[in-house]
Formats: sequence, structure tokens, C-alpha cells
Amino acid sequence: MAVPRVLLLIPPLTQLNTPYPSTAYLTGFLRGRKIEACQADIGIEMVLRVFCRSGLQTIFELLRKQEDTLPGEARQMLAVEPAYLNAIDPVIEFLQGRNPSLALLLARPGFLPQGPRFAGQQENASTLRALSEQDRAKRFSTLYLEDLADLIQTTVSPHFALSRYAEHIARAASSFDTIIDAIVAAPTLTDQFMLESMWTHLDRFDPSLVCLTVPFPGNLYGAFRIAHSIKSRRPNITVALGGGYANTELRRLSDPRVFDYIDYVTLDDGERPLLSLIEYLAGTRPRARLCRTFYRDKRQVIYANDTSDREFSMAEVGCPTYSGLTLDRYLTILDSTNPMHRLWSEGHWNKLTVAHGCYWKQCTFCDVGLNYISRYEMTPTDRLIQQIEQLIGETGCRGFHFVDEAAPPAALKSLALALLERGIIISWWGNIRFEEAFTPDLCRLLAASGCIAVTAGLEAASDRLLEKIKKGITVDQTALVAAAFKDAGILIHAYLMYGCPSETVQETVDSLERVRQLFAADLIQSAFWHRFTATAHSPIGLKPAAHGLRILGPAFQGFAENDLHHQDERGKTPEWLGEGLRRSLLNYLEGRGLTLDVRQWFDHPVPGHRVSSTWARRLIKGRMVENDLRAERRFVWFGGQPVCEPVGKKTRLILPGHTADHAVTVSTPQAQWLDGLIRQSTPQNHLRNPYPLLRETKTTFPGTAQEFEIFLKTPSWKKVRNAGLLLV
Repeated sequence: MAVPRVLLLIPPLTQLNTPYPSTAYLTGFLRGRKIEACQADIGIEMVLRVFCRSGLQTIFELLRKQEDTLPGEARQMLAVEPAYLNAIDPVIEFLQGRNPSLALLLARPGFLPQGPRFAGQQENASTLRALSEQDRAKRFSTLYLEDLADLIQTTVSPHFALSRYAEHIARAASSFDTIIDAIVAAPTLTDQFMLESMWTHLDRFDPSLVCLTVPFPGNLYGAFRIAHSIKSRRPNITVALGGGYANTELRRLSDPRVFDYIDYVTLDDGERPLLSLIEYLAGTRPRARLCRTFYRDKRQVIYANDTSDREFSMAEVGCPTYSGLTLDRYLTILDSTNPMHRLWSEGHWNKLTVAHGCYWKQCTFCDVGLNYISRYEMTPTDRLIQQIEQLIGETGCRGFHFVDEAAPPAALKSLALALLERGIIISWWGNIRFEEAFTPDLCRLLAASGCIAVTAGLEAASDRLLEKIKKGITVDQTALVAAAFKDAGILIHAYLMYGCPSETVQETVDSLERVRQLFAADLIQSAFWHRFTATAHSPIGLKPAAHGLRILGPAFQGFAENDLHHQDERGKTPEWLGEGLRRSLLNYLEGRGLTLDVRQWFDHPVPGHRVSSTWARRLIKGRMVENDLRAERRFVWFGGQPVCEPVGKKTRLILPGHTADHAVTVSTPQAQWLDGLIRQSTPQNHLRNPYPLLRETKTTFPGTAQEFEIFLKTPSWKKVRNAGLLLV
């Protein structure tokens, strides 16, 4: 049999600004093995089919037929239909970056028709006036699209939203009946647009294997609607499904009806299962030797997991490719003016992985036993640099998002040095842990290499709760690490949750006060608070009673299993706390309400916080200036090359910087020693000698060991360190 032609599809809907990376990873992997593979993002294509003049005309025609039953907001929008139709194409062109000259027009108050989203916007007039014309135009254009999305969802397609599609269906899918009921219903208008786009790619590429990636619940309905359409018209095409949703929710899949739509469901990293499936379809591997794959045989669901073939290493998986994904068609939307928050919705980011899995893997709320967390492996730095250079060449984009569970400090240090040595300029961000290893000097090194932001889980801003969930950090440590990133000019987003096992209302209020102080001190710039959920594969979900939880359901009925409804026998955090926490962060993101008593955010009485009102300020003020002299630290210099000038019996050492020069006047031997140290510590191509170790440098100092220790406490040494001599 011939090797299958593979079409990888992203069903609606993930992000509007950049494609989800799963198909890019797998397409690059398959092409590296000379397998014909093509990819498409059906989500962005569906959205663009909706948000164009012809798409809106169709929608307004449907509205006109039901005008008598429309809600008042919809009738008002229908009354100004020409304004919406005339504006849609220019707005999309502007958000795609193709017509920046439209900014002044789109930013003009009243130019775009204004529906309910404009009336309910968070910003006040002064905030909007403070925005640049480009940002104000993006904000108004985003509100305009959100109004239209609300209209479509309310009237012609209840599944439609700008960042997910029919997510509610996947949220209640312990039984496959939920999916069947949704699929047998007549397709909505947006479903039709989705399927038209899908068939365009199938007719063009003529695949024998279609792979559907389902990273989130908001992609599941679209995947099964697509699969149903394929099986109805082209039953000879093999359809496979994988992705993050399958990895976490479908691990006990047992309902054979799933395979009326999907032929194979794969788990965990897709490279080995997909290659095994391709080999089976090509006749070179028996079906029993598939890897981490469900299929149906005689009405029975079979799970095949041949382990004789090892996993592909991070050096073997190839480089992601965006070939086939038209990056210039994606949209930049502005749903928040917060600079950190904007990273998720603005522009394209090339996606790469510094390390597979998590090096900590102890958090009790996390799926630490599953492959995507438990199998930890760093990508070799040289390989990562090759991927970066390859993607820059392919996309012309120098923005990178490292999509790790938690990027290790050592790997980021190695990457930063490699970028500096090779003179590669990129802008990058990624997910980390609030580790003490992120010292001020390491943060400065990461910033020098192009790091602009990090995201990290603080989870519960309570030391008692952090210890119970085995997070491995403290709140004070988090604040100090955040201060190191802040001083380096790196933005921070913190993930938070409330309702942890045994958590009390008092602890939630105290956590909010600590978060308020972190925002007020500009130690974090963005955060998101969600309610704790016990998941089926986490240590808490596997042994709920040990954590004081009683599981209430849902009963597993053969399809999805992940989020478990529970009752906390030891703590109490009512649902209404979530609205107060959400409201507080919406304001903190925009710099508002930072001096208010945190109790004011809640609709019900809560106790006052027990946190010192000066906690964060005193902690940062009292931190020790870094002078960690551990022997294994190495010197790295990221300034210009020094210049020595005689000044009497001494020497002035001029240290060029990017924005200003620094100078120290020391004895001539000390100046010569500093000059040599800085030159040896400067990143450069094909560095023959490693960066100088502190313990080695100590022996070359022109003086005794005691004089060296004294020199390290002088203002001259402090000035050299501030100018860019790092110990990492």
C-alpha cells in the first residue's frame, strides 16, 4: 500500500491572532520523514467567512426573517445594517495589519456602529483618550466584532464565539450522547461555513488520512462535525483525532459509537502514534502494534500501545513549520490594553519547546503522572537555535513563544547565551516556575537575550495552601523572583486559583490582598483567577479522600472524564467569591482600584484581610543586593568592549553600554584584570573557552584572596556589575 497523504486540521476555535502549534509540530515532523503532509486552520477560515461583507449579508438576511422575535439589541443592529456591512471588510483588513492607515478613521468615536459591547466597555473616556490612534482603532474594532459575535450567537449560531466553539457541549460530555445529539442537529450557518472551508482543503489535497487536533473543549464539537461530514461523503478517508483534550479527557474511552465518526484516537505526544498509524495504513505494521491508540474492532473499543519503539527525542522531532497556514490572514484583536495580556491576542508568535514535560512534577492538582508532564527532556540548545533560525527564515517573524509546562532555568540560561553568542535577535516569552534559581543576574541575562515576559503559576497566594498542593514555592519567594524579573524589564503574568482543598474564605481574602500588593508594586502586570477543579488524573483526583474531598460526579459513561465535581469536607469557598476575584483582576489589569480595600470587590460580606499592608513593599526593600559568590557561577558580560585610559597612577576603565557609558577608576593592575575578565566573559561566535568561573577568576586577581574579597565590596565592583557583568 502507498504511504498515506496526511491532512492535519485545526477545528474551530482557538486563537484569532496565531495558529495553534500542534499541526505545525506534526507537519514538520512528517515532512522530515518524507511523508506528504498538509495543514489548515479551519477556525480562522470560518471566522473570516463570517466576518466579510457576503457573510454578514447572509446573517442579516436570516435575521430579517425572524425580526419579530429578535431581542431589542439585535433589532437595533439590524436597523443599521448598512453601517455594519460597509465597515466589516476595512475592519478586518486593519486587524490583519494590511491597512494601518485606517487607524485614524476607525479610532474616531461614532465611525463604527456601536452596539451593547461599546456601552459596557470597561474603559472610561480618559483611558481611551490616552491610547494611541492605532490602539484605539484596535479597541473599537474589537468591540465591533464582539458585538457581531454576540449577535450571531444569540440569533443564528449558539455555538459561535471569538475564542471557542460550542465549548458547553464538551464540558458535559461524560456520555457520548451529548456529542451525538449535537451532531444530528441541522448544521448552523457557521457550521456550514466551517464545512465549506474543510471541503476546499480535502478536494485540493485529496488526503487518505485526516488528523483532527482537539487541544481544548472548544474544538471538540467542530472536530466531530467535520468528521461526520467526511464519513458521510468520503467514508474511505481515515480520520484520526488527538490533542490536549484527548490526552486529558479520553483516556478511558470505551463507547464504540465514537468510532462511527472517528477511526482512531491517539494519546499524548502525536509523533510516535501518528507514525505508527501511517505505517499501519501503508501495510508495514500490524494494527495490534499501534502506539497509544484507540480503535474499534467488532463493536469493541481496543487500546493498542506497543512500547517496543522508543519515544522520539527532542532532537529528533524536527522543526515546526507554518507552511500552508496563511499567517497574514490572522487577526490582532485588543480586548485589554494591559501590555502583558496583549501578548495572547496580538500578532503571530512562532512556537517552540525548550523542554518536554515538567522538571518539578509534584503539584497535587496537576496531571503529573501523564506523559506530557512526567516525561521530562530538554531540547539540546544547538537544536533549539537551529529551529529558531529556520522559523525566522520561513515566517520572517522574530517573535517566539516557548510553550513549555515549565521552562527550566538552566535551559533558559543556555538558550540566552547561545542567542547572544550568535547575535540572534528575537523577542521571546514562555512559562516558568517561580524558582529561586531566577536570580536578578539570570533575569538580566534573559532580558539581554530578548525575553520580554514570563507566565508562571502562583496558584494560591498562601504558604499553607502552597505547601499542601506541593507547589514547592512560597509567597515571599514569588515576590522576590517577580522583583528580579521586574528589575530586568520583563513582564509577568500569574496564574491563580481559589477553592483549593481545605481553603477558607479568610485565606482567599488574604490571597487577594497579597495579589493586590503585587500589582500595586508592579511586581506582576497580569493575572487570571480560576476555581480549583479536581481532575481525574491528578494526585488529588486519584485520591480525593486523602485531600478531604468527596467526589460527587459526574458518572463516567464511556466518553470524557476529567473535571470532577466535589465537596470539600475541610474548607469552604462559595462560588460567589469567583465574581469578586474576577472583578478585582479586571480592574488591576488596567491599573484601577489598587488602593481599595479588597472586601469591596465582593457582593457578600467577607472578613478583613490579615496581611500586613506593607508586606510586599517591606519584602522588596529588605532584600539583599545580590552578591552570590558560589564557586560554580560564571561571569557573562553583555555590554560593549571596555576602553582603558591612564589617569595619573591609576586607570579609568570606560564600560560602553547600550544607552550610556559607565566608568570606574582603579589601580592599573585591577583595571587590566577587569579588562581581561570582561573580554573573556563576552559572548561571541564559536567561543573557544568557557565563561570564566568565579573560583578561577579569584586566582587571577592582582592581590591576595583577602584583597579580592575586599574589592568585591567596593563601589567600583558594584558599578561594573551594574554595568553588565553578570554571575550566572
